[in-house]
Amino acid sequence: MEGTIRTFDLEQSWLEEANRSLKGIGAAQDAVRMQRVVSFYEKLPRGPAPEIKASGLLGRYQARYFGKNPSAAPIVHVIGALIVLGYCNNYYFHLRHHKNNAH
Repeated sequence: MEGTIRTFDLEQSWLEEANRSLKGIGAAQDAVRMQRVVSFYEKLPRGPAPEIKASGLLGRYQARYFGKNPSAAPIVHVIGALIVLGYCNNYYFHLRHHKNNAH
């Protein structure tokens, strides 16, 4: 933390020195343009970008199973879904006709 403060102080003192030298040369066009660039970058946030939190059903599922700790659970989920859909299909087209009487 202290090293960061020192770095910031050095940057700040460098910027102040640059401002004084710009005023000393009479503020040439390139120097004014550079000062605008420096002031733009001063306003940008420092540090890593905040982590975006997943929203929605699919986003939370992806964050949970494909995020930092990926797992094989989605494969098991797909197999389970295929079994359930296969049984529903089999019941609708075949088993429901044999519900009350055997043939």
